[in-house]
Amino acid sequence: MSHQAAFSKQALGFLRGLKRNNQREWFEARREIYEREVKAPMLALIERLSESMAEYAPAHIRPAGKILFRIYRDTRFSADKSPYKTHLGAWWARTGMHKTSGAGYYMHMGATEFVIAAGCYMPEKEQLLAIRRRLLEHHAEWKKLIKDRKLLRVFSVHDPMALSRPPKGFPAEHPAIEWIKWRQWGVTAHLPAETALKPGLAEEIEKRFRLATPIVDFLNAPVARAERPRPVWTGGRLHG
Repeated sequence: MSHQAAFSKQALGFLRGLKRNNQREWFEARREIYEREVKAPMLALIERLSESMAEYAPAHIRPAGKILFRIYRDTRFSADKSPYKTHLGAWWARTGMHKTSGAGYYMHMGATEFVIAAGCYMPEKEQLLAIRRRLLEHHAEWKKLIKDRKLLRVFSVHDPMALSRPPKGFPAEHPAIEWIKWRQWGVTAHLPAETALKPGLAEEIEKRFRLATPIVDFLNAPVARAERPRPVWTGGRLHG
């Protein structure tokens, strides 16, 4: 990876302007700036990061366009009718999983901060149960991962949105009960927005992603088994 800045000051200026003027007319008048200074460099950054993922997270590699989130907000069920997000994000889900299911890697460039994160966020009911059951049996391994000093030097533990009581069917006295009560498991780094303008941004993100990989793999282990496609017999061969 080259040590050049992924984004320009114009990109950050656009997002800050969008935060102040979250309207279609303003956006459309500056769409060319968005496409050239924000979206295109983000797609290029995603591609650079995905190349290195071949070494440590090959199951998370997909085309950059599939990893990039849309900047348009879904306002159907929201009181806030602002049409645009004021950040542009990317989510590396595990291959074969829905875009927001399972554990993965995340980043976004925003008007006020640059965020790097990894983990499993608001998993569906079946995945939630699978992760909690894994914690019952492998809590010593999880403790070692979530308390790793190198990891916690560059990340904070993400808000777990913990339940106030143990979930039904889980023993209150279990040594992992505090983690079992969590509803999401991950780590997050909130960096200054200007981080996007620094040379070596891709290396900085990659370093953090690599450190978080054991957590992502731990959380995906029970989920990936459940979602793995069944073998199919075709042409005299077993596929999958």
